[in-house]
Amino acid sequence: MLTQPAIVFLHGFAESQAIWTDFLHGFPEVYQLLTLDLLGHGANTQSAPDYSMEAQAQYVADQLVEQNVEKVLLVGHSMGGYVALAFAEQFPERVAGLVLFHSTALPDTEEKQANRDKNMEFVRKNGVDKFMDSFIRPLFAPANRGKMPVQQELLETIGKATPEATVLGGLQAMRNRPDRTQVLRDAAFPVLFIGGKDDAAVPLDSLLPQLALPAESHALLLGNVGHLGYLEAPELTRRAVVDFAASVAASAR
Repeated sequence: MLTQPAIVFLHGFAESQAIWTDFLHGFPEVYQLLTLDLLGHGANTQSAPDYSMEAQAQYVADQLVEQNVEKVLLVGHSMGGYVALAFAEQFPERVAGLVLFHSTALPDTEEKQANRDKNMEFVRKNGVDKFMDSFIRPLFAPANRGKMPVQQELLETIGKATPEATVLGGLQAMRNRPDRTQVLRDAAFPVLFIGGKDDAAVPLDSLLPQLALPAESHALLLGNVGHLGYLEAPELTRRAVVDFAASVAASAR
């Protein structure tokens, strides 16, 4: 008998559901695990008119209807966390729990928005392949750069297969996403934050204040981990998600 709610894994920008393949090995069989490719990503390469977090969240909702899934525990990596927050804002009654996996409810700072603009301009001039050549490696913690060639190659391969329209649309959508800290304040569900102490994309000093916002927060903060804990510390992050899922499932009974 499957334990509800279903656990839905949402990948990040220029990733695909393939990032979860190894991570999900060893999950208890009682859980219904769902992965999908967000709009424009992975096998879902049909160009979308809207790559906003709201449009992605609606796409997730539509896929859950097709799967006959109502209540969910959302696990969102990076941009997947932004999508999960948008989903929770639109469909709070359907969320039993939320894992922000190297993600944040804060909007881009002005500096980050300027970097998104620079990245979009680089992609337009040089293409997706060149962009991925320099984009992926800094996502790892300094201690792990050069030590995980297979994992780096996996992400570069997925990233380079992502259509240019998706890369540009995703960068713009992340740049323009709103502040969703109110979603955390209003959360009637527990939230697990997984953060890397060497994560340049979601710095710890911006993440820590968010831990106080939900009524129930859990946190796993890891040293020598950057933005890719599911690759850099798979055992620890998997255990955190499994334990969190067990507590969510127990409270749902």
